[in-house]
Amino acid sequence: MDVTFGTGAIRGAGPVRGGIVDHRLVRRALINEYRRGRLRRDQVCDAHPELIRAANNVGEATQITCPICEERKLVLLTYVFGPRLPAHGRVVSTKRELAALNKRTEDLAAYFVEVCPDCKWHHLLRVLPLGGPKRRRAAASGD
Repeated sequence: MDVTFGTGAIRGAGPVRGGIVDHRLVRRALINEYRRGRLRRDQVCDAHPELIRAANNVGEATQITCPICEERKLVLLTYVFGPRLPAHGRVVSTKRELAALNKRTEDLAAYFVEVCPDCKWHHLLRVLPLGGPKRRRAAASGD
């Protein structure tokens, strides 16, 4: 599977607008609270069964060990939300698919999530804007 997570995933597909939201600091704080004993495992390992299914079937394996169970490598998933997409989002499984969605004229948002299929840890890593009105203006002006 050839999925790159981050702004580099859509490089070459046009300009990336602002609005990237990174949740890594929240991730670190949550893990620290768990390791200090202030949060129980069932409070941080509660991934929905559909998220686990997607992680097992279309997720991209990483070399990052789960920060909670410390046994399995994490899996990365990308969900895209926006007009003309399913209400539950669309799971993107390739770099090419992500680049194609970035070419759309509707405002879309890509959500990058890490998941441990074993202990059910999951965390939203970042949100990245895709497509949008700027694409419409560029296409109309011939740029």
